[in-house]
Amino acid sequence: MTELRKEINYAVACVSEFAEKYKLSLQEAFQYLYKYKGIEFLKEHYEIEHTLSFDDVVEDLFIICKNNGGTL
Repeated sequence: MTELRKEINYAVACVSEFAEKYKLSLQEAFQYLYKYKGIEFLKEHYEIEHTLSFDDVVEDLFIICKNNGGTL
């Protein structure tokens, strides 16, 4: 599996975990994370974030989005 494919699969899993925690649909979670820079954060920090638990990553995404205007 290529590195890009691994990163995409990881991002999909993170969106799914985020959606589950905050009771959002997958589409709502993706749109929220995209709008408030969560997806960008995952892309930029994949090397570190993929070593953490999904609970930690979801918390990081919440903080990043909050810092960029998100209001979950």
